[in-house]
Amino acid sequence: MNIMDFNVKKLAADAGTFLSRAVQFTEEKLGQAEKTELDAHLENLLSKAECTKIWTEKIMKQTEVLLQPNPNARIEEFVYEKLDRKAPSRINNPELLGQYMIDAGTEFGPGTAYGNALIKCGETQKRIGTADRELIQTSALNFLTPLRNFIEGDYKTIAKERKLLQNKRLDLDAAKTRLKKAKAAETRNSIWAEEVTKSEQELRITQSEFDRQAEITRLLLEGISSTHAHHLRCLNDFVEAQMTYYAQCYQYMLDLQKQLGSFPSNYLCNNNQTSGTPVPSVLSNVIGSSAMASATSGLVINSPSNLNDLKESSGSRKARVLYDYDAANSTELSLLADEVITVFSVVGMDSDWLMGERGNQKGKVPITYLELLN
Repeated sequence: MNIMDFNVKKLAADAGTFLSRAVQFTEEKLGQAEKTELDAHLENLLSKAECTKIWTEKIMKQTEVLLQPNPNARIEEFVYEKLDRKAPSRINNPELLGQYMIDAGTEFGPGTAYGNALIKCGETQKRIGTADRELIQTSALNFLTPLRNFIEGDYKTIAKERKLLQNKRLDLDAAKTRLKKAKAAETRNSIWAEEVTKSEQELRITQSEFDRQAEITRLLLEGISSTHAHHLRCLNDFVEAQMTYYAQCYQYMLDLQKQLGSFPSNYLCNNNQTSGTPVPSVLSNVIGSSAMASATSGLVINSPSNLNDLKESSGSRKARVLYDYDAANSTELSLLADEVITVFSVVGMDSDWLMGERGNQKGKVPITYLELLN
């Protein structure tokens, strides 16, 4: 029974305190009660903490989007994290693209130029996928986790103590209001003297509790500078992880570039493609003419004088076909590697094309697929 009486009294006291705070807060909003202002230093620390929290959340969320663009995958990872379980390993986009390329190259035939190139590109894409996976893991551990720990740990503690400080401030101002009212009533009736004494004692207690809570909150907030220093180290780790990732990708593409240097720069087989200069691949653009020259010595493109002589003359020359070529339309001539055809120039024709002749078949052929014979 005594325990029940104690609980009822505590509940009543808590309810009274809550009501007193609510009244004080409402009167402050209405301009009917005075409000104790925090000192400028503490206000500045509170503002700095709030600013840190807001920007940390934004940076953390956008980093998650950068590392994992798929929102469904992010939700799945979040659920597994909350369940304290490891998310199942899934193939990422570069790995999937690489597997498709390898499968396609195998289907077309590893012995063909296009099939072989697809397989090599696929293997490189899978290496990039592995590097991507390592970047995500490293960044999550060294960058995202510390940011999340601040939001879910340190800042929650700060917010809790800040709210407690607000409550202590409301208690203090409510005590000031009661004392003010008691003193005003005492001037009219001396019976209020005891109430004034009681209110003064209550004010001293609430002032002491407020000062103590303000000091606790200030000490926590001053730790924000240490948080910034820690996040700076984490940011450096993130930059190093990205640097490693991009360096790996660059090296992988350089190696792929060297492997594909001797392959043709296009593979046109779309019948809806309009006639024009064969479209060079991205890799060919990166390699440039000098690298292509070293990889395909003997091509007309590496001998401008021979090409210009042929263009300006009305005669014809024999040329060996370096790679298979599928005609895009009826104005072009399909080619087979190592066959010898007759080529000649036609006035007004694009500089990247020659007219080719095989028996009674004629059509435009790209000069990058030919080697002029003496």
